[in-house]
Amino acid sequence: MAATDKSQAHFDIVVVGAGFSGMYMVHRARASGLRVKCFEAGAGVGGTWYWNRYPGARVDIESLEYSYSFSDTLQKEWEWTERYAAQPELLRYANHVADRFDLREDIAFETKVQSAIFNDEALRWVVRTDRGGEVTAQFCIFATGLISAPLDPDFPGLEQYRGEQYRTARWPHEEPQFCGKRVGIIGTGSSGIQVIPKVAEIASHLTVFQRTPAYTVPLRNGPPDPQKLVKVKAEYEGLRKLEFNSFAGFVMVHSNPEPPPTKSALEVSEEERQAEYENRWASGGLCLYYTYSDVLMSDAANQTLSDFVRAKMKARVKDPEIAEKLTPYEYPILTKRLSAETDYCETFNRDNVRLVDVRSTPIETFTETGIRVDGELIELDAVIFATGFDVMTGAMDRIDIRGRKGLTLKQRWSSGHTSYLGMMTHGFPNMIWMNGPGSQFFNPILQAEFQGDWIDKVIKSLKERGKTCFEATEESEDAWIRLNDDIANMTLFPKSKNYYMGDNIPGKARRILFYFGGFPSYRSACETAARDLDSFNLSGELKTVTA
Repeated sequence: MAATDKSQAHFDIVVVGAGFSGMYMVHRARASGLRVKCFEAGAGVGGTWYWNRYPGARVDIESLEYSYSFSDTLQKEWEWTERYAAQPELLRYANHVADRFDLREDIAFETKVQSAIFNDEALRWVVRTDRGGEVTAQFCIFATGLISAPLDPDFPGLEQYRGEQYRTARWPHEEPQFCGKRVGIIGTGSSGIQVIPKVAEIASHLTVFQRTPAYTVPLRNGPPDPQKLVKVKAEYEGLRKLEFNSFAGFVMVHSNPEPPPTKSALEVSEEERQAEYENRWASGGLCLYYTYSDVLMSDAANQTLSDFVRAKMKARVKDPEIAEKLTPYEYPILTKRLSAETDYCETFNRDNVRLVDVRSTPIETFTETGIRVDGELIELDAVIFATGFDVMTGAMDRIDIRGRKGLTLKQRWSSGHTSYLGMMTHGFPNMIWMNGPGSQFFNPILQAEFQGDWIDKVIKSLKERGKTCFEATEESEDAWIRLNDDIANMTLFPKSKNYYMGDNIPGKARRILFYFGGFPSYRSACETAARDLDSFNLSGELKTVTA
C-alpha cells in the first residue's frame, strides 16, 4: 500500500520503527482489529540489530531471556545457537518473527518519518515521510529505540582525513577489509569494546583511543547447554514470571534462573561475598547487576564490587602500566553501562595493539593521513568511530514532532525531558513512546510487550468511555518526574557522568533517563493509570455509526 494512496491513508495507529518494539506493536494492534501502519527507515526489520552489524556485535543478556514471550510456540520452536546471540542470529530471529506473524504487510521500509504533527481540530496525527507520503492516525507510537541515535564524530581536522571511515552504529553491509591495514578505533564504550578484539585479529596494527576506561566482565559465550535449554523451554512460564517480577528483567546465572537478591553486600562475610562475586564472574555476562540488593545504593557496598572487578581486569593484562590505564577509578561500577566482552583485556597483550589515553594525551587534530596526539602523528589507513548515542530522547528529537498549538517536542524538553510513565508527555495527546525516556530500566523486549499491551488496554478503555483522545495531565507528569528524580537520588547514578543522566550530550539537561524503581513498582503504576484513567485528560467524542 503506497502511503500516498488517499483511500488508504487513514489509520488507527501509526508506528515509527520496526525493531522489536515496533514489530510487537504492529502485532498487538492487528490482534485487536486496529488499522495500523509502521514506517521503518531501514530496508528490513530488527532496529538496533539491523543497523549495528559491526564485527563482534552481540547481545549481553542471555538469548533465552532476550526474546519475545507473547507466543509460547515461538519461544519453544526457535533454537538459539549461542548463550549470547550475535547480530546475524538476532537479525534472523527478527526476520523469523516478521515472517511468522506476517508483519511486513503493514510495514513501509526505507521510509523515514520526517514529521508528526497533531491536528487540534481533527484530534489526529498527521505523519509525513521522506518519500512524500502523508497519513493520519488517531494514535502515534514511537518505537524508535533506546540506543538508536548515533552521535556524529566531531574532531578537529576530520574533514582533511583521506583514509577509510566507519561508524559502529552504521556499519556497511559489505564487510570492510582491515587485513594489512593500520586501524584506529575511537571510543571504548560497549560497541568499541566488542569490536576492538575482532579488528585486532585482522589489522596489521590497531591503535585504541580511550577517554574513559570501562568496567568490563567476560561474557563467557558459547553454545547453550543442551540440558539447561530443554529445562528452560519446559519451564518458560516460570522464567518469564521471575523476570517480570525482577528489577531489570534478566535473572540468569550460569543459564539458570535465580531469584532477585535480598541481602546487602555488607551483611555477609567477606568470604561469602567474595565467593558470590567469583560465582558471578565465572557465569559471565551481566549477572553482576543483581548480586546484592544495595550495590547501586551504597558507596560501601558498591566499593566491594568495584574492587573485585578492578583486580580481575588487571590480572588479565600483562603490562602493569597498560592495566592501570584500562582500570576505571573515578566512578562506581554499574553507574556506567557494564561491558560484557570476549578477550577485550587480553587484546592489549598483543604486539600489534596500542592504547592511547586521550585524557592525558588528547587528540589534537586529524590530518590527511592520521591523527596527531601530543605532537605525534599516528598514521592510519582506517578509523572506526564508536562514539556513542543520544540515548532515549535522541531518535525522537531528530523528528519534527508537534503537539497541541504547534508545541514542538524539543521545546517541551528544552529544560530537560519530562514524561508520564515513561510513555507520554503533556501537550501531545495520543502520542506514546515505547522503551523511551522515563521507562523502567528493563529487558527491552519484555518491556515492549508490556507497554504494547498497556497501550492496547488504554485504547479499549477510551472506546468504552466514548472518547477518542487521552493526554497525561501536567500534575501526573510532574509527580512521575519527581518520583524518578527522587529514586535516582537514592542511587549512585548521579555520582557518575553517564548516559543514564544524559551527560554524554553537550548541552543536554542533566536528569535521569530511566525509572529505577524496579519493574513490579513500574507495572503497578501503569496498571493503576490504565484502570481508572484519572491521570489523563480525556477529550473527543467517539462517533457511532447507525444503520
